[in-house]
Amino acid sequence: MTSTEPTPARAQSADAAGDDSIVKKLSTLDRYLAVWILLAMAVGLGLGRLVPGMDDALAKVEIGGISLPIALGLLVMMYPVLAKVRYDRLDRVTGDKKLMVSSLVINWAVGPAVMFALAWIFLPDLPEYRTGLIIVGLARCIAMVVIWNDLACGDREAAAVLVALNSVFQVVAFGLLGWFYLDLLPRWMNLGDGQGLDVSVWYIAMNVVVFLGIPLLAGFLTRRIGEQKLGRTGYEARFLPTVGPWALYGLLFTIVILFALQGQTITSRPLDVARIALPLLVYFAVMFFGTFLLGKAVGLAYDRTATLAFTAAGNNFELAIAVAIATFGVTSGQALSGVVGPLIEVPVLIGLVYVALAWRRRFTADAVTTAP
Repeated sequence: MTSTEPTPARAQSADAAGDDSIVKKLSTLDRYLAVWILLAMAVGLGLGRLVPGMDDALAKVEIGGISLPIALGLLVMMYPVLAKVRYDRLDRVTGDKKLMVSSLVINWAVGPAVMFALAWIFLPDLPEYRTGLIIVGLARCIAMVVIWNDLACGDREAAAVLVALNSVFQVVAFGLLGWFYLDLLPRWMNLGDGQGLDVSVWYIAMNVVVFLGIPLLAGFLTRRIGEQKLGRTGYEARFLPTVGPWALYGLLFTIVILFALQGQTITSRPLDVARIALPLLVYFAVMFFGTFLLGKAVGLAYDRTATLAFTAAGNNFELAIAVAIATFGVTSGQALSGVVGPLIEVPVLIGLVYVALAWRRRFTADAVTTAP
């Protein structure tokens, strides 16, 4: 029987209950999820490198600049997770001022500033790659973060709210922050001539609608109709286990397609990829661990702290790549930086899922220690 929860979640539950038999009952997909993700990346890179014209063929399957294969994978990936959200509990999240304010500040003030600083520190002599990294920092995550959050046993309702909040700010603030970090600030700091970022607000809005609006609406309607027909207990016990594994299938499919699209580019420029990867590694570490410590410091529970950390560390790679290609060209250094983003983000964040689950025990232990 296929497990309905990802490996880390089940493993953590088994640890908390002291029952290793649960781990032994996991499906092969669940137990070795990290391995399958790395294999999916390798398969994608291999296909892009070895199959002539595959990257070009996949790139042509798009509408309005949005890749249909990637969109399909992301929709399949996000729908099961958003169908699990209990939408009648969202008001409990929006009333958490610590969480909401922390998320806005970290995502839209701290995150872009950290990436801007790291890009200039590590790539002062490579302006194209530097610009590409800054664009990655501006594109806050609205899609794949729901998977990392679910794997780490984060708060699903909080993830839905914070992702929606990021979406609104992405439409409003992406172009403005692009002008600030790529044009105004470099000139003001005498770092050289700035670079403009020509991106339509409507394009960003369409990106948000496709990658968040569709699966969010589908998840909401599924939950509402499902509970009306089966009741909450029946819906969660009978329907969710059926659709749950498709989140991981969609994730693996997305990774294969994404890396097949860019396999030739990545494998043909390994030294450039390494230069771009270093500041990205530092960025993910700073954003995740810094945010996790902040959540603990302000008194958030583990589940919301994990959600806050993953929404801060993740980025909207699809938007970053699309904007870089549209503005600077498909063969530009800016586009390569966007491509390297998920190459580093995917394995790093799956690793951080396990780190978060290890810290979950510490949160529980601290709560027991401080309880009256």
